[in-house]
Amino acid sequence: MKHQGRSKRKRTGGRLARSRNKKRYQLGREPTETTVGEPRFRVIDSRGNEKKVRALSTNVAQVSTDGETVEAEIENVVDNPANVNYIRRNIITKGAVIDTSEGRARVTSRPGQVGHVNAVLLDDE
Repeated sequence: MKHQGRSKRKRTGGRLARSRNKKRYQLGREPTETTVGEPRFRVIDSRGNEKKVRALSTNVAQVSTDGETVEAEIENVVDNPANVNYIRRNIITKGAVIDTSEGRARVTSRPGQVGHVNAVLLDDE
């Protein structure tokens, strides 16, 4: 969701006069909905002298279990508590459960913000 700055109305419902135009640091961007597929990335400017790498799509995850980390192939998204429609569209967000070549894993990183997928292997019930 884009950040639109402060409210145009007071707590009482009256209008607030705008004291200035929006600043660059109030900029909001559309969310990056990382999908399962051939790896594609986008580099964007962020605050200060920094860059963010956004994963537009990826099919590789760093899966860790018992202190060991292996690179696994992502097959599809099994569950996504952020949005039920993301499951059908194979969109990966933090907290999503993915099917990998190592087994089912829960995503612990934010692929749209950091550009890679870190996950923890789930215990099979």
